[in-house]
Amino acid sequence: MSVIRLTHLTDPHLYGGEGELLRGIATLPALEATLAHARQRDWPPDALLITGDLVQDDPAGYAHYRRLFGGLRLPVLCLPGNHDEPEAMRRELDCAPFVVGGAVDLGLWRIVLLDSTIAGSASGRLGPETLAELQSALAGAPQRHALVCLHHHPVPMASRWLDRVGLQNADEFLGIIDRHPNVRGIVWGHVHQNYVALRDGVRLLATPSTCAQFLPHSDQFAVDPSPPGYRRLVLRADGTIDTEVLRVDLHAGSESAQRAAGG
Repeated sequence: MSVIRLTHLTDPHLYGGEGELLRGIATLPALEATLAHARQRDWPPDALLITGDLVQDDPAGYAHYRRLFGGLRLPVLCLPGNHDEPEAMRRELDCAPFVVGGAVDLGLWRIVLLDSTIAGSASGRLGPETLAELQSALAGAPQRHALVCLHHHPVPMASRWLDRVGLQNADEFLGIIDRHPNVRGIVWGHVHQNYVALRDGVRLLATPSTCAQFLPHSDQFAVDPSPPGYRRLVLRADGTIDTEVLRVDLHAGSESAQRAAGG
């Protein structure tokens, strides 16, 4: 496993039913279409990664994940978002192939899954125990490249409303990242848009939602008409990351792909 391939899905916002809409998009059919799209391209990956808001405040939605992903015979790495119920999520997905939180080693890489949720809040924070878990996961495998995953954005998104609900203690989080040179990338959800940057040699990556998108660089909440998307990640043995965001046109059944800047 000199090369690790991940398919990153985020913010599906499922309900217990099958036809509920979020901002005009039926979330379950959108996730099904996104998964079908991914399965037609470079399949299978070594793992699927889902970075939060699996459901829209409805724990009955977790049953859809067992149906959609349970038979794929791939690790499904999950962490909660602010619309999830972490305890219900861990209970409902406490079976193979799901991994909720913790650290997973794939080839020469360690994938760290963090819970940044605050009960009753749209903002995020990494508590002392979670920060200690991050420190331990990174220090415990200095020979492995690390990809750190969470729901809330740890850097500003140049969007006034969105940056009010980011990671509250981003400085603490990034301080730990800075002390561990094996960290190669940080991946998050929550922002419903594509974002690619580089910080002190670490790739920073946010991925579009599998349903509705947020308008980038907006002072006030605004929906972007861009279609659902997901990200492919290629984690190489030398620590470099190749990445691509793909979009799924739900209306025309067509597809488009946009290369992430520097990907």
